[in-house]
Amino acid sequence: MKNSIFITLSLIAAFGLGFTFKSLTTGHKEDKTRKKVTGIGGIFFKCQDPKKISAWYQAHLGLNTNEYGAVFEWRQGADTAKKGFTQWSPFSERTKYFAPSTKDFMINYRVENLEALIEELRKDSVTIVDKMETADYGKFIHIMDIEGNKIELWEPNDTEYEKLGIKMGAKTTK
Repeated sequence: MKNSIFITLSLIAAFGLGFTFKSLTTGHKEDKTRKKVTGIGGIFFKCQDPKKISAWYQAHLGLNTNEYGAVFEWRQGADTAKKGFTQWSPFSERTKYFAPSTKDFMINYRVENLEALIEELRKDSVTIVDKMETADYGKFIHIMDIEGNKIELWEPNDTEYEKLGIKMGAKTTK
């Protein structure tokens, strides 16, 4: 009887120590599995005439365009009471906004906790192009992928983004 109690207590202690050890040694790995990109925040592309291309998309594909392109409004999967937005923007083919990339497009990814993500990216030696910028409607930073594509990361504040659109008189495409 004493042996079975001793074995049971030993197993419980070993399990507890093992769990504690694993928690201490793999804490960083658990952070790596957290959600980083939560969706597409925007599609930006170069074209000859942004106004003309916006008008074409409005006339033929029904996008509600404005001076910055179009905004797609959608509902968030985790909480359908919350709205989300994706920006579609044509840029002049002469824009320097995509630099240092020489590509004709840039994708904006929606992310959670941009500051923590920047720390991870720095540790992983990812090229960070600029400093994080903060606006009422979110935080932004640009990075480069391994093929020279500039990527915009956005931690959105969808409530403020929607207020900005209303203030501009912009209609979303739903």
